[in-house]
Formats: sequence, C-alpha cells, structure tokens
Amino acid sequence: MCSVPAQAQELTKLKFTLDWRFEGPSAPFLLAKAKGYFAAEGLDVTVDAGTGSGAAVTRVATGAYEMGFADFNALVEYDAQNPGSKLQAVYMVYNFSPAAVVSLKKSNITKPLDLVGKTLAAPVFDAGRKAFPAFAKSNKLDPASVKWQSVDPALRETLLARGEVDAITGFSFTSILSLEARGVKESDLNVMLYNDYAVELYGNAIIASPKLIAEKPKAVEGFLRAYNKALKETIANPDAAATYVKAADALADLALETRRLKMAINSVIATPEAKANGLGGITDDRMQRSIAETAAAYNLKSVPSGKELFNSTFLPAKADRLIK
Repeated sequence: MCSVPAQAQELTKLKFTLDWRFEGPSAPFLLAKAKGYFAAEGLDVTVDAGTGSGAAVTRVATGAYEMGFADFNALVEYDAQNPGSKLQAVYMVYNFSPAAVVSLKKSNITKPLDLVGKTLAAPVFDAGRKAFPAFAKSNKLDPASVKWQSVDPALRETLLARGEVDAITGFSFTSILSLEARGVKESDLNVMLYNDYAVELYGNAIIASPKLIAEKPKAVEGFLRAYNKALKETIANPDAAATYVKAADALADLALETRRLKMAINSVIATPEAKANGLGGITDDRMQRSIAETAAAYNLKSVPSGKELFNSTFLPAKADRLIK
C-alpha cells in the first residue's frame, strides 16, 4: 500500500557508495534498487562502486554521498581523527569482521603463534593488516615478531600462491576466491578468521551523514526498511540475489560472485548472534570492546563512544529483522 503514494510524489534522491566494486555482498543494495524497494519508500537511490572503506567514509563525511557501506573500524578511525564528525553507522551488516590471516597448508601455519618469524603481505590500508595488533594481542603474539611486505591489492594473493610470502591478511571470502582464481584450492588453505580467535571487531555497516540524519530521518528509516527486506530476501535465495550483481556489472563472474555472497552470509552476516538479536543491530557491551580493540590496534589517541558511532533508532523493528 505504501508504494502508491510514495511513487506518486517526487522521490528523495540519495547517493550511496559501496566500499568496493560490484561484488556478491553488494547484492542486497542492487536488488533493493532493481525491485523498487527503495522507490516504494519514496527514495531514488544511486548505488556507486567504491575504492575502499576509508574512501567510502570520506565520501559520506564530506557530503559527496549521503550514505555508504564501509568497514565500521574505518569509521572509528575517522571519528577519532576528526572528533565531533557526527558521522554514524545505522545498520551493522557484517556482525563480525571478515578479516583473516590466510596461508597455504604446506606452510604449517595452523595457529597464531606459528606466524612468529613469518612474512605477511597486504596493502598498508588493508583492514586485516591494520587490525592485526588486536589479533596478535588476543593470542599472545608479539606483533613485532612478524614481517610485513606492502603490496598492491591485486598482487597480494599472487605472492602467496607463488610461495613468495608465508601468509596474507584480507577479507576471508575475497582472498579465498582470489587464490582459487590463481589455481589454489580452498582445501589447500588455512584460514584464521579473526573472530574465531577472540577478536570482537564488528565489520561493515551502513553509514549516514549527519546532515541526512538531522534533516531527513524518514529517508534513513525508509532506506533501512528497503535494505532489510532485500537482505532477508538475499539470505533466503542468494542464487537469485547474485544475478543483480551481474546485471549491474556485465563483466562480473556470476558463479564466483554467488559463492562470494554465500560465504559472506554464512561467515559474517547470518551469524548466531545476528539470528538471536536480529540483523543490523549490535550489543552495547561488545560494541565498546570492539571500538577499544580498534583504538588500540590503530594506535588512536582517543576511544570514541559506541553510542556516538552507532545509531540504532532508525532500525526496523526487531521482529522484522529476525531470521532463522
């Protein structure tokens, strides 16, 4: 019923930036646009590809985009460096960070302490590399006991596949599939997901500009209702949802992006905690521990408050966010 009056009036234009290219995890955003869920909420949403979480946060902070999808820890870092930014996350998509240490099984790196004396490769801005001190601290590993090789994102998995480095950090589902594209089977990898090793970091979230929150709160609510509907649909049928990624980028490998989407759902979206508390939400105590971990790992001068950085008031009702 709501779609008729919403479409009868002029739609509110919103520019939304992803954290990266059109890949599997971006499916719910693209599905919500293509199937008219945003329009039904009175919104005309433009979804653009991104160049990294840090850039996505900056795009929203500067007002170039009203909303975005970015690693929550990049938001923590931005706020610590720009106190009073009032930039906020409004929906936690990744209940855990997908950051992981990935190695070849033949290297016999099966636990964190096996990394002592090893060489890891990652871009300097990689979320896993930046959060590595938190991973190390939680597992009694001296961060200085490993060596880092700074590389371009496109070369990271290549170096590991060739055996030129001992391990890499990156988002688990990105690195695993990139290594497969280089001839390395998933069964030949050891993957240490940070959150399996006592790291409590949250992952990617939908963020909104303070201007949008202050001036158009109903637009934020409508966006999240549409996205939440699309996300639940995506979880229920990822094969169908992934086709919207292919529609947005003709060069996308549908089979590959379908796998990436399913891996993201299974590892960081439809987690036991998300099933218990509902998609998109957080728990206050874990949020503050997560922010403290980020602040320590990134060597931030201040520890922002979780209540300042995560605004739950725009979330759909819990009943609408529950999944089986």
